[in-house]
Amino acid sequence: MLKIFRAENARLGRTRLAKPEGFRKCSKQATQIKYPKRIFSGIQPTGIVHLGNYFGAIGRWVELQDSGEAVMCSIADLHSITLPQNPQTLRENILLTTATLIACGVDFKRSILFRQSDVSMHAELCWILCCITTMARLAHLPQFKEKSESLKNVPLGLYIYPVLQAADILLYKATHVPVGQDQAQHIQLAQDLAQIFNRQFGQTFPIPHTLISDGPSQRIKSLRDPTKKMSKSHTDSKSRLNILDEPDVLLNKLKKAITDFTSEVTYEPEKRPAVANLINIHSLFTGKTPEEICKEAEGLNTGQYKLVVADVVIEKLSPIREDILKLTKEPAYLDKILKEGAERATELATNCWTEVVEKVFSGNGIQDMKSMTNTKTLCRT
Repeated sequence: MLKIFRAENARLGRTRLAKPEGFRKCSKQATQIKYPKRIFSGIQPTGIVHLGNYFGAIGRWVELQDSGEAVMCSIADLHSITLPQNPQTLRENILLTTATLIACGVDFKRSILFRQSDVSMHAELCWILCCITTMARLAHLPQFKEKSESLKNVPLGLYIYPVLQAADILLYKATHVPVGQDQAQHIQLAQDLAQIFNRQFGQTFPIPHTLISDGPSQRIKSLRDPTKKMSKSHTDSKSRLNILDEPDVLLNKLKKAITDFTSEVTYEPEKRPAVANLINIHSLFTGKTPEEICKEAEGLNTGQYKLVVADVVIEKLSPIREDILKLTKEPAYLDKILKEGAERATELATNCWTEVVEKVFSGNGIQDMKSMTNTKTLCRT
């Protein structure tokens, strides 16, 4: 199958090279269409959010929103069911995730906050995109390999969910997608599918760009193993700081955070990753540089410094925790927010989906491309 995939790529490559000069000029002109900047991102409703999620994803969305960007935030419940879910628990997690996003600063009036499954065109566009990709292309994506290793029977949804992810992005003609480094290859798939669709049916989608941050916010590590990212999947609950943790729990986790045998507080990520992780958390909450923090911590040993970090974390997270708990007591209010967000998302999605349907099933896009190649004023200048 891999040989077939490579042969097909080679054939397509030769076809592109064989296109007449006039066609290439038309194609280039088509791809220069100016699309309004739109940022799309999604989060799976898997339960309580930890500090890595907060800084690595949600905080970035809030920052982009507050800078005036058009931001769309999707509660990706369709993605969550690629593995078995209890319906009642999923429902609770959707509302908890919604409350968490709002409490963390996502403004549902300025941004579009909605539940993915409320807009059926995500799944519909996913099917069309599935029909223009290949099994070989999907099999090379790393997350499928990682997640399927532990499963005896691999659900098809787990295999094709990167295509659904591409549909999420392209349905709104998103131009930028904030992601971590581990998701970059999936965005490359979205870019590839946009190009393939545009080539086959005429210019429709912008090529989405990744917004990858390589700063400390993307490198929050486990408190128990600083060689690994902070994660919900870690079996030791003391490895992560959850936004809903009570102050005493946060203090206890930080007091038991692994450091090393050097008592001085220094920022040396390579030599002292555990201490550097604490300093990064401190820095992200306060805006101070690691150098400023180390200077302030002169005379403190790492045990004493942990208490300083705990005070900062508790001070910053406690108001967010209180807001989340208040919001979760109002499920009808959260449902209303999601419904209104879905209505706004549907309006954008319908425009795109109508265009896709016309091009795929009516041939309008192909006719447009033929018209372009036959228009001397465009193609033979």
